[in-house]
Amino acid sequence: MLLEVKNLFFNYQPDKPLFRNLNLQVDEGQSIAVVGESGCGKSTLLGLIYGLMDWQSGEIIFDGRSLFGPKRNIVPGESKMKFVAQSYDLMPYATVYDNVGKFISNIDLVSKKQKIEELLGVVGLTEFAKVLPKNLSGGQQQRVAIARALAVLPKMLLLDEPFSNLDFSRKFELREKLFNYVKENNLSLIISTHDLEDVLPWADRIVVLQQGRLVQNDDPKETYENPYNDYVAKLLGEVNIFTDMEKTQLNLTKKYYFPHEIRISKTGIEASVSDSRFAGSHYRNKLQIEDKSVIVYSNEFLDGKVYLEF
Repeated sequence: MLLEVKNLFFNYQPDKPLFRNLNLQVDEGQSIAVVGESGCGKSTLLGLIYGLMDWQSGEIIFDGRSLFGPKRNIVPGESKMKFVAQSYDLMPYATVYDNVGKFISNIDLVSKKQKIEELLGVVGLTEFAKVLPKNLSGGQQQRVAIARALAVLPKMLLLDEPFSNLDFSRKFELREKLFNYVKENNLSLIISTHDLEDVLPWADRIVVLQQGRLVQNDDPKETYENPYNDYVAKLLGEVNIFTDMEKTQLNLTKKYYFPHEIRISKTGIEASVSDSRFAGSHYRNKLQIEDKSVIVYSNEFLDGKVYLEF
C-alpha cells in the first residue's frame, strides 16, 4: 500500500467540520477518482495529502512514512508526490518548453529535450513550446502544469479537476493520453472531479464524497450499477429516481434507471409524451406515467402514447 489515510478529522473552523473519521487507501499503480459536488471536500483532501494544511487528528501515511502539514514542514509538499491544483503556478516569463523542463536535470540536454517533447505530446501542446503562459488559455495552462508535474516521475500524482477548463474534444484527447501515461509508468493517481463521466472508463476505484463524508468506495462498474444513494446516482448523469412506493406500483426491480435503460416497447407501462428533442445520437424524451415524469432516450422522435419496458 502506497498511501493510507487513517481516521482523519479536519475542520476549517471549530464550528465548520468537514472530515470526520475519514479513511482511504491507495495501492501502488492505482488510479483513484475522488468525486462529488463543489464544496464536498475533494480539493481539501488532496491538499491535506500533499501537506498544504494541518489536520486536527488522524494519520496520513505515504510510502511507509507518516506525513505532516505546515506546522511540521517548513516547505509544504512531498518530494515523491506532485500536485496540480486549480491555480497552476507557472513561471510567467518562461516558455511552455522551459516550464515543463523546470525540474529536469541539465546534465543530459538531449535526454531532457526528448522528455519535454514527449510530455508536450501527452498534453497536446507540442506546437506551443515557445509560447509564454500568459498567451495561453486557462485550459492550456492547466495542461502545461500537468506536463511539468510528470517531468520527474513521482510515485503519486494528485490532480485537482484537471479537465475543468478543457474543451470537449481536448478533454477526451488529454484524458486518454494522461491515463495511459500514468498506467505505463506505474504511477499512483488521485484525481478529483465533479463529473463522474470524465473518469468512469479509466479509474480503478471511485471514491464519492458528500459533505465531507465518504459515502461510496467501489470500482466503476459497481458504482454505476449500484449507487449508494440519490446523490451518487445524480453524479453519474441524468437518472430517473423512483421512491419505494413507485417501485411497488410499477413493479420495478431497482430504484435508479438511466434513460437508456428504459426501452420503448409494444407492450408494458403506458406513458404519454410531453416532449421529444433531438440530442445527437438519440432523442431525449420527457414522458409522463400518470403524475410521474421520466426521461427516456430513443432512436426516433416520439409523440402521443407509448409503452415502456423497464
